[in-house]
Amino acid sequence: MKVGKVLSDFIIYYGIIFLYGIVIGSFLNVCIFRIPEEISIVTERSHCFNCNTKLKWYELIPIFSYIFLLGRCRTCKERISIQYPIVEALNGFLYVLVFYLFGWKSLAVILLNVVYCLMLSALIVLSFIDFKTNIIPAGVNIFIMIMGLSAALIKYFNSGRSTDVILNHAIGFVAVSGFMLLIYYATRGRGIGGGDIKLMAGAGLLLGWGYVLLAFLIGCILAGIIHPIRMRIRNLGRTLAFGPYLSVGIAISMLFGDNIIDWYLQTFFI
Repeated sequence: MKVGKVLSDFIIYYGIIFLYGIVIGSFLNVCIFRIPEEISIVTERSHCFNCNTKLKWYELIPIFSYIFLLGRCRTCKERISIQYPIVEALNGFLYVLVFYLFGWKSLAVILLNVVYCLMLSALIVLSFIDFKTNIIPAGVNIFIMIMGLSAALIKYFNSGRSTDVILNHAIGFVAVSGFMLLIYYATRGRGIGGGDIKLMAGAGLLLGWGYVLLAFLIGCILAGIIHPIRMRIRNLGRTLAFGPYLSVGIAISMLFGDNIIDWYLQTFFI
């Protein structure tokens, strides 16, 4: 009986979190498609990009509408981008993962989880836009800065207002972004983008100096492995959209940084 109740509660709690995640994921798609085109993400009604038909409410249900419509516009039968359900499902999965990993044992933990979830959502938007346009929107970076500051303040008050926490996150703000800024000036903007610098400044505020260094290292490794393969397969130029790789590094460091650092220390120093 107890096992059944635990399983039932598990499904209900995480099911609700997943639903919140896919609903917000639907809004992320709006941001991804509209921000580069400088179209309002608030006032403009959702419509088919091919026939311009305004979408009904039942065509906007995250994931399920795509399945029921068989991936095509109800009016003109044009294919709907697979990106829509992928982004929605990914955002829902990441929200569940955050709460599964960190739980909800206190108000501070829950607030921090919410910040982490919103941070992951911003990273999804940033990654898709940067991948397509090689531009990181300033508004997304501002939002990430706000999330970073929020996380630092939550940790500060939850630690009994420890100055060590503030120092950790203040150093994190410049630990990677300062290094990238030097590269920016040394190469006159050709070696790194200003958006990447702002991204890592916001990430440093959120993660602290140790974890933002880990995030940067992971991002560099991924970029060093994946981008040359993409250059060869898709005949791309040398221009690198660094934001998506940094975003994956930030997400991994945020979710699994403790495990990675513990493994590293135990493997090489203990």
